[in-house]
This record gives sequence, C-alpha cells and structure tokens, in this order.
Amino acid sequence: MSIGHTLLGLLESGPRHGYDLKRAFDEKFGHDRPLHYGQVYSTMSRLLKNGLVEVDGIEAGGGPERKRYAITDAGVTDVEKWLATPEKPEEYLQSALYTKVVLALLTHREAGDILDRQRSEHLRSMRILTDRKRRGDLADQLVCDHALFHLEADLRWLELTAARLDKLRTEVTK
Repeated sequence: MSIGHTLLGLLESGPRHGYDLKRAFDEKFGHDRPLHYGQVYSTMSRLLKNGLVEVDGIEAGGGPERKRYAITDAGVTDVEKWLATPEKPEEYLQSALYTKVVLALLTHREAGDILDRQRSEHLRSMRILTDRKRRGDLADQLVCDHALFHLEADLRWLELTAARLDKLRTEVTK
C-alpha cells in the first residue's frame, strides 16, 4: 500500500492535521497495521517537499505547533494517476514455503511434515479470519475475503505439492 497516496487521498476531503490523518488512516485501512506517528509526519514532510501538499495553517497548542495540511492540484493529479494504475499481481514465484520443501527433500527430511504443519497453520488463520469476517463491517469483510482467497489458493498449492512430492524428490535429488 502506498501510504503517501493514501494520505493524499484522505486530504481530498479537506485539510487535516497529522493526528487526524493518522486516525482516519487507522480507522479505514490500519486495522491490522496502524501507522506510527513518525511515519505520518515523515510522509507528510516528503509530500510537502514534493509539492503534493501545502501547509494550510499552523496552530499553537499545549505542545508543539500543529500543522494543518491541504492537498495541492499536483497532489490530486498524483492520486488520480495512482488510482488509475493497476497493481502488479503478486506472483509468489520464490516463496519461502517452496524453498523449505525443496531443502527438506535435498537434506532427506520429511517434506510432507512441513506441508502438513503449514496446512494446519493456514486452516488456523482461515478460522480466525472467518470469525473476524462474521463480526466485521463490510470493509472488514472485504479485507478478510481477500486474505481468505489467498489462503485458499495456498491450500490448493499445498495439496498439489503433497501429491507430487515423490516426483519432486526425484527431480531435485538428481
């Protein structure tokens, strides 16, 4: 996820302080990985330097001054371009799991055990996500669906690999 573009998009509804941006980000996108304040302010500093935001006002308070940021026309254009650009699909061509299976075969360990343990871990994660999906709002349901579909694909790969372990063992130990 592009944090800079996400913060810019949040600014399109109106100027905000860094604290407000963090709160809005965490509420909409950060359920599993909230932003750190330092991340917000370093990102805003970079966006300011690049002319994508401007300081709309400064307020004195009990602590440090609070800057209110507003998106510039260049920032709006940047968000539009980012939204229109498709994300590169993650192909997972070199996964840690595949590496573990091949290394287990090369070192004469039981690769099937690795696949079984991973299957159990995937199923555990799926149960947690399914419970979260049941309790969540629509946004959380969609996030959980995305993760569940990926886990289902991984499970299919685990089953396929388990069915081909003997052939893979022959090929990698030549």
